[in-house]
Amino acid sequence: MPGLTIGDSVPNLQVQTNQGNFKLHDFIGDNWTIIFSHPGDFTPVCTTELGKMAAFVPEFDKREVKLLGLSCDDVKSHNEWIKDIETYTPGCKVSYPIIADPNREIIKQLNMVDPDEKDSSGKQLPSRALHIVGPDHQVKLSFLYPASTGRNMDEVVRALDSLQKAMKHKVATPANWKQGDPVVISPSVSSDQAKETFPQGFETVDLPSKKEYLRFTNV
Repeated sequence: MPGLTIGDSVPNLQVQTNQGNFKLHDFIGDNWTIIFSHPGDFTPVCTTELGKMAAFVPEFDKREVKLLGLSCDDVKSHNEWIKDIETYTPGCKVSYPIIADPNREIIKQLNMVDPDEKDSSGKQLPSRALHIVGPDHQVKLSFLYPASTGRNMDEVVRALDSLQKAMKHKVATPANWKQGDPVVISPSVSSDQAKETFPQGFETVDLPSKKEYLRFTNV
């Protein structure tokens, strides 16, 4: 995928949101941040997604993660749309800012352009994209969905937990991993290092190759 991708630094763009104007790096600070785009205001799938994001705010707060939405409509439209979102998701408030990008300039720089979808005037629309950005302002993970498929917020949280755990410890998370499950020790960690780094112990799977690379532990 061309443009901004994993390992790249998020450009320090000046953005306008429904909660004021700021530069992206100032907003991110030294926090984990999720930047997520939507094809447009007052659209069905986007309304369900922003409502679900609002419902998950307590989970993101626990992980000290900031949220920043983006849609190609203007701030006035965002503020009106939020009323619909909060009505659809009772008890939840859209407390995170939403970037306005009516000129479609920001979506280009954040690699959030849908290659196929266009509005009635022929302008490109944002894809259903999501970047998880680390405290170093670099993209750690990206999701890209077509306009027809809404995102699964449980998977966003699961992926975030994996990234944070991998950064804190020298581990990776196996297939279908979820918080509380065993993790695998990075191949770059020798057996002697593993004994020192993981005093709680680890299990090495006995494989036909007799290579001791599949090592599970709990952290």
